[in-house]
Amino acid sequence: MARPNILIIMVDQLNGTLFPDGPADFLHAPHLKALAARSVRFASSYTASPLCAPARASFMSGQLPSRTRVYDNAAEFASDIPTYAHHLRSAGYHTSLSGKMHFVGPDQLHGFEERLTTDIYPADFGWTPDYRKPGERIDWWYHNLGSVTGAGIAEITNQLEYDDEVAYNASRKLYDLSRRQDERPWCLTVSFTHPHDPYVARRKFWDLYEDCPALDPTVPAPPFDEMDPHSQRLLEACDYTAFDITAEQIRRARRGYFANISYIDEKVGEILEVLERGRMRDNTVILFVSDHGDMLGERGLWFKMCFFDGSARVPLMISAPDWQPALIDQPVSTLDVTPTLACLAGLDISAIAKWTDGEDLAKLLNGAKARGPVLMEYAAEGSIAPLVGIRAGRFKLTVCEKDPPLLFNLQADPHELVNLAGDPAYANTLDTLLDQAKLRWDLAAFDEAVRESQARRWVVYPALREGAYYPWDYQPLQKAAERYMRNHMDLNVLEENQRFPRGE
Repeated sequence: MARPNILIIMVDQLNGTLFPDGPADFLHAPHLKALAARSVRFASSYTASPLCAPARASFMSGQLPSRTRVYDNAAEFASDIPTYAHHLRSAGYHTSLSGKMHFVGPDQLHGFEERLTTDIYPADFGWTPDYRKPGERIDWWYHNLGSVTGAGIAEITNQLEYDDEVAYNASRKLYDLSRRQDERPWCLTVSFTHPHDPYVARRKFWDLYEDCPALDPTVPAPPFDEMDPHSQRLLEACDYTAFDITAEQIRRARRGYFANISYIDEKVGEILEVLERGRMRDNTVILFVSDHGDMLGERGLWFKMCFFDGSARVPLMISAPDWQPALIDQPVSTLDVTPTLACLAGLDISAIAKWTDGEDLAKLLNGAKARGPVLMEYAAEGSIAPLVGIRAGRFKLTVCEKDPPLLFNLQADPHELVNLAGDPAYANTLDTLLDQAKLRWDLAAFDEAVRESQARRWVVYPALREGAYYPWDYQPLQKAAERYMRNHMDLNVLEENQRFPRGE
């Protein structure tokens, strides 16, 4: 069989707890539910870092942020870090991207031969946090709870405009690929910005959730002084004292979020329909994933930036020609995508093993071998020192040099309400996981590296904004002289080449 094509559909800030085995029953997501029915569903998949740019750099490279040095949403993704786009391109694949990947720095391709859209977020160092000023809010770009109070209906927004463009360009690219003027196998990454806040949705999707049973959070907000220190810092970073959030506003925000999952579902359906009509579905791997989750008001928290499951757990589904649909409960990581794609494409996994912290997920399909502990890192806004996390079996540990550890038994306590770190009955478990953390991380050195990176960027960014400014934001190439019919072309050849299927 020919090497498979690869279609990656990535979404932004989709809470993995809503995908216990494909989309939850209450979600109006028929296309994603149909995809789940023919996919391997990884119910306990975790991001490498619960923030956009670090998560995406880790997703593409299979390396933790401490290796990529993409610590936050304004840290440069270095051009010499191999990504799945590099690995597949070296193996003869055509690689392209439609949509968001939040690359920071002059390189806006990272192995893709082409980008079909610009990014929705800036490519420079403007969003750099500053550990030298703990507790500082940088109001012009930090999250605030206006996304909650402003939830509602709109027929066009900044984000809707972007994702409409992403879907259109992805569909157009699939039509081009179906015409097979390039015989190479292909990898197309389609990356949407929804259901990321603001929680604003088109009315036709909003109306689907009028009687939704999931509009209220399961875990109410505890008093501020009973929260763990990192959760307190996240609320302060979101300027929570400036907002008086009502129960109805929470319900509207969650409704808008669910509505935008249905919006994404419609776009996924459009793309998969083009794949089908282009006669490419049978030999195409389809991977659906998110970069991180959204707390959605659970325990009083919103957005991401922590290791609680609402923020750190993501949907991951893979439909592959030789894979039988199944549900995998073992914890896995978005770091595993790069080695898994490499194996599906027939690459020598040993050749890329040193470039990734992930593992090939195919080995879990027959239950023969378990994945090792899942690792996570966070070192951006709302933190004052790096946080690291380990999910091993039913336990999850969070460690930060500035805070007491958090230990949860997710099997007995899926909502992470009881911190076992001070429970003598779990002292051995805590010590074992702390030892693993010490072997994996030098937290003092990690903190020093983050601070040095931030300090460099606080010198470079203001300097580059003085005088003539050359932005790094990607400018898609539009070669109008090579589209449709032009006089350096033979009309007969053009019409035949641009038709698919031919002869029907």
